[in-house]
This record gives sequence, structure tokens and C-alpha cells, in this order.
Amino acid sequence: MRKYRSGILVQSQYPGVILGAVPSNDGLLLVDMPLKPEDGRDWIGQLASTGRPKFLALMDHHPDRALGMRAVDLPIVAQEATLQTMRVWPDAFKGSAKPIGAEADSLKRITGVHRAVPSISFAHELKLHLGEREVLFLHRPGPTAGSMWVVLPEAKVVFIGDTVTVSEPPYLGEAEIEAWIESLGELRSQAFDSFILLSGRDGRVDRAAVISMARFVRKIPVRLQRMKNKGEPSIASVAKGLLKDYEIPTARRDLVLLRLQAGLRKLHSRRLG
Repeated sequence: MRKYRSGILVQSQYPGVILGAVPSNDGLLLVDMPLKPEDGRDWIGQLASTGRPKFLALMDHHPDRALGMRAVDLPIVAQEATLQTMRVWPDAFKGSAKPIGAEADSLKRITGVHRAVPSISFAHELKLHLGEREVLFLHRPGPTAGSMWVVLPEAKVVFIGDTVTVSEPPYLGEAEIEAWIESLGELRSQAFDSFILLSGRDGRVDRAAVISMARFVRKIPVRLQRMKNKGEPSIASVAKGLLKDYEIPTARRDLVLLRLQAGLRKLHSRRLG
């Protein structure tokens, strides 16, 4: 576990996403949850001396972060598009049914998915007063239509979900490319110049990572358009080309390649349709 400004905590020990905890004199705001319920209970146990959880922030509807919400009885805050997406999910989930290169692909059949549906949603911006803290939830589409950031203005810390990933590319099937590029531009702007940026996959990231991510995202529509115009290369070839931007350990290469291929296939279908 790492501690940042103003006591903000980040935990990277669980599969899936990196977790956050924002302490206040009136309880904790948790950012995302572990995929497995037992890991969620362990995480909350680690925080027992820090405070009592009062709210959960769900950064988007990716199953790696969304499914773990079902194990915790707390108000869940998410952007409206995330709520609308999850509201129509079936109550059962089986990871192998539609693999997308997620950690959640390995889950056997689970039930109770309806308990993960957010209870508090917003369109553009939501302000929460948690004890002495002011917390801003900002709609910042990109990895998904409902992606959001959690901003702590006083501490100058911002949780950015999958807006920036360093070690591996994110799933692209729900991406809003133009909005994503705008969000990345905002992170490079003076407004966030002195902020600590906390990625949902890699923890603290720097401005160089934001620039690299923008370069990667800009390539995606170009490669897909080239594929459409020429009738080749295939989705698999496009995925392998994009993977060159990352240094992937051999043990994870197949999973990450599956993630890129599945995401590109869905994104390409959406852009055609």
C-alpha cells in the first residue's frame, strides 16, 4: 500500500485494478473494488484503522472493477452511462462466455451482479462533501462512455481510471476515441499541472505516460481506417502492431493480445455501424 498527499491510499496487491481510499473525519471514500469478494473484505480490513467506508466510486463499467462492487453494501457513485450499461446486465456472469482479455475472464459463473449497479449517478459533475474534504466526480469519457475521474482539489490528487495505462493496453471495445484524446489533453493542461495522477491499472503515472497514451490512442482509428481501405491487414495484425508500444511479459502476452483483438473487433464494428 502506498500513501500519497493528504493521507490518500493506493493498493496494488489484488488482480484487476488498483484501488484507492480517501480518508476524512467522516469516513472513507473507496475508489474501485477488487474483483473477488474475499479480496474486497481483506482490503476493507486493511483500512479498519483508517476509517469506516461510506461511499464507493466506480470509475467505469469494466468487469474487473465493477463485479467486486456486489460484495459491499455501500452507496456506489458512477457516471450515468455506467449506470445505464450495468442496469441491463444479467444477474449472472461467466467470464469465459465472452472473453475480452480481462482478469474477470477467469471467473466461473457468479450471481448477484445486480448488487453492483450504482445507486448514485450524475451527468457531468458531482460534488461530495465528505467530512472536511471536497470530492469532485467528473465525467471524462474515453475508455468508456461513462468513464469518470475522482478529483481531490485540496490534495491535488486525481484518480483517472483507465484513461492512462502504462504496463498494458486497456480494453478498447467501449472506447470513445475523440473524447479520450480530449481527456488526455486536459491531463496535460495547466489545470492538472501540479496534480498527482493515479491510474486504475498502474498507480501513479507521469506526464510522459499521458503523452505516450495520447500517441497510442491516436493510432487506433488510423490503423482501423487503413484496414478498412485496403481490406487488410486483419484485426490480429493491427493488434500486434499496436502491442509494440508496450513491453509485455511473455506470461501475459496471450491475454493482452486477446484483449486488443477483442476490443478492436468490437470498436471497428461500432464505427462501421
